[in-house]
Amino acid sequence: MHESSHGPSLARSVRERLARADRLATALTLDLVEAGWQPTVENYLGRVTKARILEAVREARGSEAAERIAHLKKNDMAQAAERLLEGAGWLPEALRTANVPERTEREEGAARMTDSHDAVAAE
Repeated sequence: MHESSHGPSLARSVRERLARADRLATALTLDLVEAGWQPTVENYLGRVTKARILEAVREARGSEAAERIAHLKKNDMAQAAERLLEGAGWLPEALRTANVPERTEREEGAARMTDSHDAVAAE
């Protein structure tokens, strides 16, 4: 079997592109979870292996949840995983940014005050 000579350079190119995308997302403080991205059968779970689906569920919901769906066929597993991952804030590793800044205490306080104000205004 002939191994492609492009393998190492292709892998390096992918790593470099991911690193650039990560730096850009960090500079823009891009947070895909906050932007509303959810893993679905259509956009992720139906496109990856069963092992990756189980890994995602394990990371987001724990080993017990992953074990509950491990016996399912791929499509059924992907659908069950979509339900389990809903609202979990889980992202595939390639979409995670290394340094999305945490909200400061001041920002958290301001957000709580805004939420309280909105709740009072809605009454």
